[in-house]
Amino acid sequence: MKPFLLLGTRDPQAAFDEYESVRRHLQVDAADLEHRQLTDLPIDPVDLDDYSGVVLGGGPFNASDVVKSDVQIEVEDFLGRLVDEVRERQFPFIGLCYGIGVVTMRLGGVVNDIYKEPVHAIEVELTDEGAADPLLAGVPTRFKAFVGHKESCAQPPADAVLLAKGSACPVQMYRIDENLYVTQFHPELDADDLATRIRLYENAGYFRPDEMTQLITDAHTADLPGDQHKILSNFARRYAR
Repeated sequence: MKPFLLLGTRDPQAAFDEYESVRRHLQVDAADLEHRQLTDLPIDPVDLDDYSGVVLGGGPFNASDVVKSDVQIEVEDFLGRLVDEVRERQFPFIGLCYGIGVVTMRLGGVVNDIYKEPVHAIEVELTDEGAADPLLAGVPTRFKAFVGHKESCAQPPADAVLLAKGSACPVQMYRIDENLYVTQFHPELDADDLATRIRLYENAGYFRPDEMTQLITDAHTADLPGDQHKILSNFARRYAR
């Protein structure tokens, strides 16, 4: 089997934790998930022929930032060109949180901070199209997932198919064509994963530092049965080659 590729922009420890959570919920071995840290410049080209599919993780960048560092500019230029190639080739791709911002802006949608959400568990509702989508096979019409984002997709690209929605942030998941997916929520996070990330991001502006202990407690009492993880395992099973 060709490996999947995880593209990341997080700091080293957060990147390691993200890799492990993505790998675990894809349900693949370490040999079947390669990780590339995009902030390690220069960025090497990606030959899609070497992979079964691409996962773009979350990270500290916001695609809608007005002022961007040279590193962020280079990363997003690379990702924009990759999204173009993914779409042209109809190559399997799923972007998580930051990924929805990158894809939305590249394909002509709107990203801003109107529907930002604090760190917590939300209820996600599938649309009729989502209920019929193979990546959501076995996922209930309503399920819980963790969120925490400073920006969101306010208007999807014109040809996007809305697959899942939320009350505070309407666009939670959509598909472009047949194989390009993005989520606003985090299908890779369970309570322990989120608690680890909360500790690492204590001073990253997602919450006040004095809220950290309560947020960790809330994560463990949110009672997520794990339906959100099926999106990643379905992605791996569908596209492994």
